[in-house]
Amino acid sequence: MRHMFNDAFLKACYGKPTERIPVWFMRQAGRSLPGYRELRKKYDLLTLIRSPELAAQVSLEPIERLNVDAAIVFADIMLLPIALGVDVEIIDGVGPVVGDPITSVADSKRLQPFNPDSVDFLRETIRILRGELQVPLIGFSAAPFTIASYLLEGEPTRRWVKTKRFMFTQPDGWSQLMEVLSDAIVAYLSMQIDAGAQAVQLFDSWVGCLSPEDYRVFVLPYVQKIFAALKDKGVPRIHFGTNTAGMLTDFANVDCEVIGLDWHIDLNRASSMVGGKALQGNLDPMVVLTADRQTIRLKADSIIDSLPTRDGFIFNFGHGVLPETEVTKLQELVEYIHDK
Repeated sequence: MRHMFNDAFLKACYGKPTERIPVWFMRQAGRSLPGYRELRKKYDLLTLIRSPELAAQVSLEPIERLNVDAAIVFADIMLLPIALGVDVEIIDGVGPVVGDPITSVADSKRLQPFNPDSVDFLRETIRILRGELQVPLIGFSAAPFTIASYLLEGEPTRRWVKTKRFMFTQPDGWSQLMEVLSDAIVAYLSMQIDAGAQAVQLFDSWVGCLSPEDYRVFVLPYVQKIFAALKDKGVPRIHFGTNTAGMLTDFANVDCEVIGLDWHIDLNRASSMVGGKALQGNLDPMVVLTADRQTIRLKADSIIDSLPTRDGFIFNFGHGVLPETEVTKLQELVEYIHDK
């Protein structure tokens, strides 16, 4: 006999009261879990993602082991650039490496229009998961700035020199690139929703490298366009970014239901800056990796106690689960939040 559907996450996205605080973790599918690690001994990352039965298995593992209140489809933010014809290799210990980075307006014209059939495996993974899950399923994409930074830098960076040089010296090329990526992201997320995703999250992992003014000029209009285009899809939309405390009012100035936060801002302060949107966050994942159980609980208490209201709150990390994290710590944290 199947359990009743757990809709606490969806209720929280819309600011509604819930019987308990819903919990899920970014990068919960994979990373630290033993089932995923066993599969990675046999398959590389993209092979796993492109195998719907295996990708569904990875997506389901945190639901079964951790008792979290939402699933996120097992995929990678570089699936969309690959679908646009970009040569991408995902190297263990390094991350995505682009074979032929963009350096000019002409280069950005190489990007192909997004064809949903190019990621048909993702559609099938979502279909399988909807048949198995009794919690909501989250689809996702990287935001246009984060994708652009990979396409321009060619690999992960902490300086964004090539990205900012292109942005400042070739503004027309930047605008064209962001338009192409924004349109592709709308189509990509729409495909996931149409396939059965019950919420979507836009990850802007690197946007915190910008000043508030540069964010408003070079990024915000395109993000606003994405969220506006998804409004009629009828699912909660989450906008997550790192290092956004200094630009949070602008970052939250989009038509979405939920703002995801990292650990650099107190939630009480954040709540006054996001225009009544639900909040998601914001425990430092390093706490669960490094601290003892009592300290983890105290940190969780501090986050929850800082909330002006528990309605419209989703407990999460301020970034993804770190690979070395002990599964038992994650299990105990979920149970502790549920009992609060």
